[in-house]
Amino acid sequence: MPDPTENVLELTNLTKRFGGLVAVDNVSLHIKRGEVFALIGPNGAGKTTLFNNVTGLFQPTAGRVVFDGKDITGFKPHQVARLGIARTFQNIRLFDYMTCLDNVRVGRHVRMHAKIWDSLFKLPRERREEERVTDEAMELLRFVGIAKQANQYARNLPYGQQRRLEIARALATDPKLLLLDEPAAGFTPQEKVELMQLVKKVVGRGITVFLIEHDMKVVMGISERIVVLDHGEKIAEGPPEEVRKDVKVIEAYLGKSA
Repeated sequence: MPDPTENVLELTNLTKRFGGLVAVDNVSLHIKRGEVFALIGPNGAGKTTLFNNVTGLFQPTAGRVVFDGKDITGFKPHQVARLGIARTFQNIRLFDYMTCLDNVRVGRHVRMHAKIWDSLFKLPRERREEERVTDEAMELLRFVGIAKQANQYARNLPYGQQRRLEIARALATDPKLLLLDEPAAGFTPQEKVELMQLVKKVVGRGITVFLIEHDMKVVMGISERIVVLDHGEKIAEGPPEEVRKDVKVIEAYLGKSA
């Protein structure tokens, strides 16, 4: 039985049905604080659906989601974000006609304390907080390596830099747990190496990383533990070297005749 004080996230018998389709089927897992934990599986295995249940975009049909010792099953996305879970998406969701700096500032506003009247009357408290948010946003742009693009529109960035910007915006919410949905998709080999370095830097800030990824070199290069889904069911769990040799995992990816 995992120690609850050691875990940042625990899923117990998580199930999500869409009518007669069982997208996530009775999945249990735990993620330790400060680790890089990967969720892999063939297309349609239920990986993003599981993410959506953790972050409140979907409500589980059954089971529990416990984050940092608190049962958050059924919480709304904004409640989940305030508690300390942030995410990126498989399909990048930036504000195209906002600058990189403003994209990150938007993420940071979930942690602002100024009241509405502070903003309406431009009181000193609001001005100081806006200055602090801008400074913190710039620090995050430097952290992900795109500070020089701060005043460019997000839509004008190359694809790889858009991915970095999305990570910076997620980090702006000051998360304890960062969920990355296929962060290496569409990357060149060099960009994948740089992504792995960035993920390690994120963990160095005390943030736990939970990622979905198809690129096995990336998964094996940065993950400490892996869970494998197939048709919504957990078929394997363990360290990378153990999972890559698992017969069920090989069959799920290559077919039983392979």
